[in-house]
Amino acid sequence: MRILPALILPLAALTLSGCLAKTVVDVATLPVRAAGKAVDLATTSQSEADEKRGREIRRREERLAKLERRYDDEREDCRKGDRSACDDARTTYAEIEALLPTIPVEPED
Repeated sequence: MRILPALILPLAALTLSGCLAKTVVDVATLPVRAAGKAVDLATTSQSEADEKRGREIRRREERLAKLERRYDDEREDCRKGDRSACDDARTTYAEIEALLPTIPVEPED
């Protein structure tokens, strides 16, 4: 019966020494990994910046399309004699003019 603990003890010591070595390495590299993660979170990659810019451009394009539809409706009402629609059309057109420079022009192929 005494032979079994005598065999298990050296095996356990070898196994635990590996675990301890790994723990020491993990503890030593923890600050480096934490700093790297912080840098990743603090910086924006080029692809992330491109995606954000694309979303913003699409948002402006959608806003422009909505304004153009509203402007067309207001102009139609203005032609029919609605004076307030004429004023609304001028206001909407001013919004369109302010928004147009912020939307990039697509090159024609």
